[in-house]
Amino acid sequence: MKRAKEPGIGRELFSLFLSLLALFALLFAVGNVKGASAEEGQRQLERSLYRATVSCYAYEGQYPPNLAYLEEHYGVVVDETRYRVFYEVFGDNLMPDITVLPN
Repeated sequence: MKRAKEPGIGRELFSLFLSLLALFALLFAVGNVKGASAEEGQRQLERSLYRATVSCYAYEGQYPPNLAYLEEHYGVVVDETRYRVFYEVFGDNLMPDITVLPN
């Protein structure tokens, strides 16, 4: 009577290797998606700040004096736990310099 070959340790190690490889690939992909999402959020905030600033100039004839003015009158919301916004005014008729950086 012939006995069936039992799977060797090689197959088990290969299976373990493939499982670990798949796990690392998944973790790498999740990390990339998270990073891309943070960058997109930063770009979105910067765009909304510029749009609100230009809208203020169009409606009122002058650029907003500070970031708080944009938040109060134009509905811009800045998540200060995630982003730091630098809003530098040079004059009523000059576009402010707006910089958004992640915390």
